[in-house]
Amino acid sequence: MARKEYGTQWGKMITSISPAYIKKGYRYLKRHGMKQFLIRLTERFQQEDIDYETWFGLNKATEKELQEQRKNPPEHGPLISIVVPVYRTPEIYLREMIESVVNQTYGNWELCLADASPKGEQLRQDLKKIKGRKTREALMKIPDGDTELTSVIREYQLKDSRIRYEILKENKSIAENSNAAMEMATGDFVGLLDHDDTLEPNALYEVAGKICEDDRVDVVYTDEDKINSKGTKHLTPNMKPDFNLDLLRSNNYICHLFVVRRILMEKVGGFRKEFDGAQDYDFILRCTEEAEKIAHVHKVLYHWRTHEKSTSDNPESKIYAFHAGRRAVEAHLQRLGFQAEVEETCDLGYYRVKYPVIGSPMVSILIPNKDQLQTLKKCLKSIWEKTEYTNYEILIIENNSTEKETFEFYKKIDGRHHVRVLYWDKEFNYSAINNFGATQAKGEYLLLLNNDTEVITKGWMKELLSHCQRPEVGMVGAKLYFPDNTIQSAGTIIGMGGMADHAFVNMDRKKSGYMHRASIQVDMSGVTAACAMVKRSVYEEVHGLEEKLTVAFNDVDLGLKIVTAGYLIVFDPYAELYHYESKSRGVNDEKKERHAREVKYTQEKWADFLAAGDPCYNQNLTLAKHNFSLRK
Repeated sequence: MARKEYGTQWGKMITSISPAYIKKGYRYLKRHGMKQFLIRLTERFQQEDIDYETWFGLNKATEKELQEQRKNPPEHGPLISIVVPVYRTPEIYLREMIESVVNQTYGNWELCLADASPKGEQLRQDLKKIKGRKTREALMKIPDGDTELTSVIREYQLKDSRIRYEILKENKSIAENSNAAMEMATGDFVGLLDHDDTLEPNALYEVAGKICEDDRVDVVYTDEDKINSKGTKHLTPNMKPDFNLDLLRSNNYICHLFVVRRILMEKVGGFRKEFDGAQDYDFILRCTEEAEKIAHVHKVLYHWRTHEKSTSDNPESKIYAFHAGRRAVEAHLQRLGFQAEVEETCDLGYYRVKYPVIGSPMVSILIPNKDQLQTLKKCLKSIWEKTEYTNYEILIIENNSTEKETFEFYKKIDGRHHVRVLYWDKEFNYSAINNFGATQAKGEYLLLLNNDTEVITKGWMKELLSHCQRPEVGMVGAKLYFPDNTIQSAGTIIGMGGMADHAFVNMDRKKSGYMHRASIQVDMSGVTAACAMVKRSVYEEVHGLEEKLTVAFNDVDLGLKIVTAGYLIVFDPYAELYHYESKSRGVNDEKKERHAREVKYTQEKWADFLAAGDPCYNQNLTLAKHNFSLRK
């Protein structure tokens, strides 16, 4: 990097450090220690591949596009009610919020403002507590029954009849004030907006477009970012996947902008005050449980303002919110019949769901092997030492070994230590070998495992099984590391590198990645078969691994078959293994030709999926790198 660019980068970092961030860092240091603090600090200030401020300026709607949207609104677009509970909102923030709605290119909206601020007579009772002579004089002029926000809001009301305003009798809980704003709504759909945040001018146009595309859509959400307190800088973009159940249970990734069909909102019952601080998380969970279809707009259309008292800039300013978030996930799981535990992680607002293993079904571990005796021994030793679950079998599928020691070892372990040795004497075909092993397996669950892996996590098998038992899940993948403790695989991204590749390759295992995605449970469109558990019934339903793919992309193909059959694939970072696959492997001409054939076959078979884009990724993120950086 040139010295000038390096200095500019550090300048941006320094200017982005607010007093709230310093306090947040100090609390994190006290809670988690210096080592974890330094890891998170380096992640926070890691240089962006592409400057987001510049990227946003280039990718937001142009003035020409906005004008075109105003001229050509979606036909039969719904009335969208934007509901905003306001409370002593600073005037500049209030005006920016209202104007961001008034300036929408989509015109069929109403803005419902429920004001819980203290009224004039209440303010005058507390004048002695208020600093500043001018402020006190201004408050003295507020009429009885009005609030300090009334004159500003009525100014906008006079200009635009779509703005509705109600002064609440008293300031209640966050949830109750929000419900009061919701009760004002008359629209077909209701959108949630905080009183100090803003919308992009095309936000409602894009939302209405999704609703008009499919009348089954009950929920729409968009990508978002943060703005500084002055609204002059854009930062921390949250580029979201399409609806992702396990990610939502790990974190309220949907957050803003969230729009829901009013009938559904009324059915689930609005906000609940017992979840204050995470009332939106609880509400989103209940809405998504009932929604027929959930749509996602891959555009940054919501700007979450950061200031010291907001959870966006200083999460620990409202620590109770994250405890409430955990309870919201627990309540969600209970409604669905799961007796699961929810734990708060070291990253505020992120959770780990621990599902119980039901009963004691057999798990069959399939390990293809050709010689490599020491590698195989290390793998088996780690299984025996790190597996707490007892009802499993290990099927070593021998394929054309030549070394005497290998067969002597087979004789020693065959029939002992959960092991059976099977023999496949045809030429190497990873898919065919595992399919053969599956026919011989006794288990209800198949665990595909490479012989060059080593289990790290005690309880790894229970962890994978607890997810795989869920009725909606077809396959579960573990988190794999290279021997140097960098990530080899944290799930598979379809389209990356032309067909598919691993997420977060070569990132230090201690780092959590973009939006902590390398360290939380999340649904993916694929996981590596170097360690993946599959329901046997699902494996048979999709006809196992594709035997035309002898070496490459057979696990990608399997994952896509499972996803298109309607099942989820879960990446679970709490099951960890080493994978002794070389970071750089030479290939001869024959291997290159075979690889090219398998790439071509997979690309042609899944052309429609590739064209649509991986629903577990985001169209604004690059397919050229593994680190979830912005697409150029």
